Amino acid sequence: MSDAAVTRTQMHENVERLRACSYTLEVTDGPDRGKKLTTRARCLRIGTSPDNEFEVNDGLTSRFHARIEVDPLGHRLIDNDSKNGTLIGDLRVRDAYLTPGCLLVMGGNRLRFQPGTETVEYEMSRSNTFGKIIGGSAAMREIFAILERVAPTDLTVLVEGESGTGKELIADALHQQNKRRDGPLVVFDCSAVAANLIESELFGHVKGAFTGATANRAGAFERAAGGTLLLDEIGELPLDLQPKLLRALEQREIKPVGGDKSVKLNARIVAATNRNLEKEVEAGHFRQDLYYRLAVIRLILPPLRRRVEDIPLLVAHFVSDLTPAGAEPVQVGYDTIVKLQKHRWPGNIRELRNFVERASMLTTGNRLETKFLLPPTFGDTRSGDQPAADESPVRAMAVTGPAVAEFDDSLPFKDAKARLIDTFERAYWSRLLDRTRGNISAAARVAGIHRKSAEYLLKKLNLRGASDDGPDDAPDDGP
Repeated sequence: MSDAAVTRTQMHENVERLRACSYTLEVTDGPDRGKKLTTRARCLRIGTSPDNEFEVNDGLTSRFHARIEVDPLGHRLIDNDSKNGTLIGDLRVRDAYLTPGCLLVMGGNRLRFQPGTETVEYEMSRSNTFGKIIGGSAAMREIFAILERVAPTDLTVLVEGESGTGKELIADALHQQNKRRDGPLVVFDCSAVAANLIESELFGHVKGAFTGATANRAGAFERAAGGTLLLDEIGELPLDLQPKLLRALEQREIKPVGGDKSVKLNARIVAATNRNLEKEVEAGHFRQDLYYRLAVIRLILPPLRRRVEDIPLLVAHFVSDLTPAGAEPVQVGYDTIVKLQKHRWPGNIRELRNFVERASMLTTGNRLETKFLLPPTFGDTRSGDQPAADESPVRAMAVTGPAVAEFDDSLPFKDAKARLIDTFERAYWSRLLDRTRGNISAAARVAGIHRKSAEYLLKKLNLRGASDDGPDDAPDDGP
């Protein structure tokens, strides 16, 4: 580890500044030879899944094989309990700091790590919580540092993130740590109100403004007076209403529907969306001037799959929160945490909490069992190369490949068996070649047979793989 690579400076009691250099990861040998990335990412994930920042196409590499994290001590390499392990040089490692020029081995690839000269500074909170939000990862601690500065002010905040990442918790924390905490926190969901009613629900209306308006009614802005207004799902606000919202924010006053008197605004504004508003602006679906008015402070919450190092902390919190008073909390094993870290988490933190709640209710012992944490769809996101524990390799192949389990019972047993075996072999090797991008040596190693045996089978099945000169290092079990 180079002293110049990462330095830390204490700024004040709860914030520190992390100064880190850029770094380059390059595949010097293997199926992905020539792939190269120079980045300043605080967390770089490596594996075959497209969700990784550094995606490889080697059949011996796991979906989420390993990750590089930048912390105050340097660039840290962490193996994600991969099937074939991670090496630095000839030494197998699970958690180690990288040195300039070191060689990493992951599956069939050799990668060189090299720190650069460009530096970037991050301000990170020393705390792993902010309000009800939990996260010890660098990404979340950087967000906490911003929130700690912004919360006491009345600055407008735009929070972007996928569903379930905790956008409403951000609004609640900003409200609770502001002088307006004794006022109301009003949530207005732009996606839950009919388009023809949004203006009235947002700005209010006076008696007689339209059919059915039998009395004056305060809108969300007025109800939030003295407190905070969360404009949730702001990306769903109809384009024709966006100028009216912009005018209200700029002039700090609103005019109820049908009224002729303006009402002064006295609320802190927080907006949230699961859309990328910059792209919505480019596509003409969201006004640029409104975007800039909302994004005085812009926070982008990372999805859970990009902050998997927070999963142990989150699981521990959920277990504690869900354990009845006086009861003994269930224990969570390392193997369970590893499997959770390999899941894609489309529902993010909300989905994780549901898993923990379900497992806590169903377990009969004092330990969360993997079978309760992993629903049937979980197998689609595992990172290893093997089927789930309750799945045989043949059944796993039959689920996603050709109909391996189907056979013609009108044929004699010998003929039906031969046809079934041929169908299975064809499906198995087709998938294996697809995973290894036609690399016969890699496919043979995954299958556990000699390359010449693999070549024989491929020729028999009339399947073609890329010609390669890989080593004949797999055992020869024969075709």
